[in-house]
Amino acid sequence: MTILITGGAGFVGSHAAEYFAKKEDVLVFDNISRERLLKKKIKGKLYNWNFLKKLKNIRLIRGDITNQNQIIKATAGVDVIIHTAAQTAVTTSITDPLTDFRVNAVGTFNVLEAARKNDVSVVLYCSTNKVYGENVNKIRILEGKKRYFFEKRYRKGVPETLSIDLSKHTPYGCSKLSGDIYTQDYAQLYGIRTGVFRMSCIYGTRQFGVEDQGWVAWFTIATILGKPLTIYGNGKQVRDVLYVSDLIELYDKFIKSKLKHGTFNVGGGPTNTLSLLELIDLLYELVGKKSKIKFSNWRPSDQRVYISNIENVNKALGWKPKINPKEGVKKLVDWINKNRNLF
Repeated sequence: MTILITGGAGFVGSHAAEYFAKKEDVLVFDNISRERLLKKKIKGKLYNWNFLKKLKNIRLIRGDITNQNQIIKATAGVDVIIHTAAQTAVTTSITDPLTDFRVNAVGTFNVLEAARKNDVSVVLYCSTNKVYGENVNKIRILEGKKRYFFEKRYRKGVPETLSIDLSKHTPYGCSKLSGDIYTQDYAQLYGIRTGVFRMSCIYGTRQFGVEDQGWVAWFTIATILGKPLTIYGNGKQVRDVLYVSDLIELYDKFIKSKLKHGTFNVGGGPTNTLSLLELIDLLYELVGKKSKIKFSNWRPSDQRVYISNIENVNKALGWKPKINPKEGVKKLVDWINKNRNLF
């Protein structure tokens, strides 16, 4: 089996490449654009690319999903596509919506067309909880000392049946939702096996988080290096967090399954959650210090609480997270401490 991973030198993509290359042939397709898209200096931007160079069964391809000819050519002879390539920041989508649309909407369309034209059997799409937009904020929440809580009816988390309509999304939410729906339709119309994973907060090693994206990694990097942190809002906002190796095992389960299509909310679920304030406390426990913190205004369409209801993916694929937040953040702390030169 040959697996092509778009964005394969990114955080999730590189972990997928490392995992599947142990048994399969892997093509990593990436244009190394994170620094350019986020307009942030990222010292370790080539780290994952160079890391993957050393592994067996991996071939690296410098290519851009917005170039349909390039992705069609790269996909010839491929059995599975794991589509992780994306513009990943809400803030960037607001300041540069055209680039966000080209990468996330047009890029995903190009990937799906490449799959259709090359008879690819399986496509996995990295969607996001942002497809629900501010409909999540219509769920009643309760306020505690250091976190918000969903009302009792949603204590198991947000189900896939929550409306994606009649809501503010931000351009990022819109572009990712476009790819989400197109991926579902290519399953229905063309018979490609597709898995759509509406992911909450994924974190782990080899993640170069910045203030605008990858908050668990960014808070950890800033704490270890003594950099200041800005909290947008009051810090009580909550996400379910999922360690990256658990996510990749889910991808493997879907590929090996007989499911023709699935659209799943994927995250740590209600037993693996953190507020921003709680992460700061956890980092103090693990690192022994805190960054200087200032508070600023809420960001547009920020969800006060987002927790994935993972019952459907558990039933369909027998999957559930294995690594709890304390264990996962400890792994991240250890990796950053060993690689301070990258930051």
